Amino acid sequence: MTTLTVLLVGLFPSCLATNYESSYWLLDHSGGSNRLRLTVSVTSSLYEYYHNKDHNLVLYDFAKFVTPSALRPVANSLWSVYGDDEDFVNGVLMLVHQIPYKESAPQKYPVEIVVENEGDCDLLSFVAASIMKAGGLDVVLLYYETQKHMNVGINLAHIPNDARTTVYYFNHNGKRYYVAECTGGNWENGWRVGEGPDKYNGISARVITLENAEKSSPGQVSSSYSALTPSSLGLVLSSIYIIERGPVTMSGLISPAHPNTIVTIYIRTDSSVWNVLERVTSDSNGYYSYTLRLDSADTYYLRASWSGDIDHTGADSDTQTLTVLPVFWLLAWIVGIGLVSLATLIVAMSKRSKTHQGDTDSFTQLSDSTLH
Repeated sequence: MTTLTVLLVGLFPSCLATNYESSYWLLDHSGGSNRLRLTVSVTSSLYEYYHNKDHNLVLYDFAKFVTPSALRPVANSLWSVYGDDEDFVNGVLMLVHQIPYKESAPQKYPVEIVVENEGDCDLLSFVAASIMKAGGLDVVLLYYETQKHMNVGINLAHIPNDARTTVYYFNHNGKRYYVAECTGGNWENGWRVGEGPDKYNGISARVITLENAEKSSPGQVSSSYSALTPSSLGLVLSSIYIIERGPVTMSGLISPAHPNTIVTIYIRTDSSVWNVLERVTSDSNGYYSYTLRLDSADTYYLRASWSGDIDHTGADSDTQTLTVLPVFWLLAWIVGIGLVSLATLIVAMSKRSKTHQGDTDSFTQLSDSTLH
């Protein structure tokens, strides 16, 4: 069986169209010289979304930090290279083994870890579990509470063939989950599925299933073996001032045009972080639009994001500002217009009255002159 290895060239958080990018090389262990370069791109809006999420850990809810949807394009790229689930898992392990180890608190989400390019045992396990689960595997987190350590367990279709030591696993709910150790700086000869450090082998661990993993994400990374072409995304508001509950239409175009794809709209205020407002689908020309109504008077900031695909980087629009005025402003305006109109009418009638009085006085004077 041919074994393939992925080499992480390194993450360079440079901003190209507000994106963070990393590059990976795929090498053939069979002695072939064929190489594939995997480019992964993360929009700043996706990074900020996860950076602003709740990072608190309650009891053992580690599963909430597993985000399969966000990293699914990476899983798809790996499956296009690896032939079975064991090779796929070992490919994932080789990737996370190259993320520099650094103690971190509190926990972080995989997109943050990919962008920041560092993490400890639990963070690296979150990345690995996210990619594996996105790839369709049955995955659990293994938490060694006394040792304060974490790695991953994977239910494979067969016993690992490439393990170089005794194969270790945990039985849970009638299934066998093989250990996958996510730490270690040796990408080429690091731990393979079924292997692990001696100090953790044979000891008990808490099995954390992933029912509570994130079900969907506002966007995804883009992943391709070709150089990703930059894209752009526009955003225009039909008005920058509206009254509470008044409509405003947001619209824009993905360029190059991408039909029937998801555009995520984010919103925040001065006192809040970015939150997902809505996800809309572009039309056949790559155009999208969305009409919203806001209940509370405030200053709002809006932006749109597209995740990209295997050919293009994702893109964020410019941030647009929308001011929502309270209803009493409309009432005050109506009252003000009414008062101005009334005042104008009174002045006009007053002038007309004076003019009429002047005509009467002239007539009286003329009559008196005629009588004398």
